[in-house]
Amino acid sequence: MSQSEYRKTWDRYSQSWTCAKLSERVELFKSSLDPDCRYSDPLTAAQGWDALVAYMEDFQRRIPGAYFEVLDFLSHHNTSFARWDMKSADGAKIGDGYSFGEYSSDGKLVKMTGFFEPPR
Repeated sequence: MSQSEYRKTWDRYSQSWTCAKLSERVELFKSSLDPDCRYSDPLTAAQGWDALVAYMEDFQRRIPGAYFEVLDFLSHHNTSFARWDMKSADGAKIGDGYSFGEYSSDGKLVKMTGFFEPPR
């Protein structure tokens, strides 16, 4: 895959964090995530779409309208690294971090690992 193809997949995955409707989120998952994908960050670990949907819905309940702005993105050999800011619904920066992705041979994410300072 090319850098731009990895980036498109990552961007669809990132966009899924902001969806208000399950149907929209699932459509983005179909084009970016393996059904058995694994997600982890300092607060949780989730495997599969259902567990990830539950975590994303909880995220949106806690911080309505929050989204991620990818600042830097690098990829090679079925892996990627992203630096991002988390923004509130009004665009204010409320956090930052890094994410590592692993991709299957068909270009879908199979593992996403987020790194950030957890809230205290």
